[in-house]
Amino acid sequence: MTEVWARFRVFLEILFTRDVLTELAAVAACVGVGWAVGLTLRKRRRPVHKLVAVAAPMVVALLLVLLARGLLFAVHLDASLLDAAARLILAYVAVRIGVFLFAASLGNQNWLLHWENRLTLIIWLAIAAEYLGWLDPLVTTLDSIGLVAGRTRITVWSVLKLLFTLTLFVLVAAWISRWVERRLKRLDNLEPSTRIGIAKFANAFIIGLSIILGLNAAGVDLTALTVLTGAVGLGLGFGLQSIAANFVSGFVLLLDRSIKPGDVISLSGQSGTSTENFGWVQELRGRYVVVRDRDGVEMLVPNQQLISNAVINWSYTDPRIRLKLPVRISYQNDPELALELLLAACEGQRRVLRDPLPVSRLMHFGDSGVELELRFWIADPQDGVNNVRSDVNRAIWRLFKEHDIIIPVTQHEVRLHPGLRELD
Repeated sequence: MTEVWARFRVFLEILFTRDVLTELAAVAACVGVGWAVGLTLRKRRRPVHKLVAVAAPMVVALLLVLLARGLLFAVHLDASLLDAAARLILAYVAVRIGVFLFAASLGNQNWLLHWENRLTLIIWLAIAAEYLGWLDPLVTTLDSIGLVAGRTRITVWSVLKLLFTLTLFVLVAAWISRWVERRLKRLDNLEPSTRIGIAKFANAFIIGLSIILGLNAAGVDLTALTVLTGAVGLGLGFGLQSIAANFVSGFVLLLDRSIKPGDVISLSGQSGTSTENFGWVQELRGRYVVVRDRDGVEMLVPNQQLISNAVINWSYTDPRIRLKLPVRISYQNDPELALELLLAACEGQRRVLRDPLPVSRLMHFGDSGVELELRFWIADPQDGVNNVRSDVNRAIWRLFKEHDIIIPVTQHEVRLHPGLRELD
């Protein structure tokens, strides 16, 4: 700590000299102009490329610092501070561009996009400390602060080193995982669910391996993690049992391809063409499946529920499904005519298939009328089922009205008998 304080005092003594203050003012002016350029670029009506907006302010500051250095050198003044400032600004530009390109390569939905400036600043401060000769004394000071746990000594520097190493390994692993995922998406000979399953398994494996390698590179004895691993396993067996089951179920769904993105499913567990909890599979995630219904609402269904409960997959092997419309007519009407009108109601319906042909059936003679049924096929359940039911039902109603076919209402006849003679 004494060495760091001594270096800092020397730095302050040099800092408050006249020549150094002049150079600091020049550096501050250059950085201020670069900052103003950055604000101007962000406020433009026509947006510029993000890389230009990121690098332009410090590049402008660097050029101005080099210009100021040339002017001081021309009038035979000391420009050593400007030399150091130019190198540090150049290092910042290189680190900023590198972090930006690395974050962009991970995609638009990664957490690193929100940490670009912080990560850039941390890396640049480490480089600046090394350039100014402060890094070694700082490391020595941080390494002297710590505590002893058994045979292991934990210091502030060892913790920071561990965090930095793990972060670096995880970032590289995320980049490799992203590259593997992009490569898998180009394999058209594999099913989409298989590609997703391999990508998620590769991502989990690479991230897990990176954490182990990062711990080993940071000098952590992996044998000391045996107790922690046992505690985690115990937690999975009790408190995290449901989460672990959902993750395992997710891999099963991806591997057996029973449910794929784009499938039309119903979670009601009812047979037939019920539309309760009806929706389209949007995305398969590690813990849940995203299902979007006709109202635009997205349900997050746990993977375990899809494994343990009955699920109707309307497009598992063939997207075609058959719909049934029950109709009742009066005993006063001709059922043969009614059956022909039911078939006529399907004519002109764009979504009703002609192969197989629609059929009409007389099911049974009921208490209130003759029970008929119209059966037809559609090939696009993802566009809705109740809408095509409605269109056909409207056509049936119109045709029955034109041909005086009566759809009877259930009626009950009540007969009143005179009361029995009172018994003596």
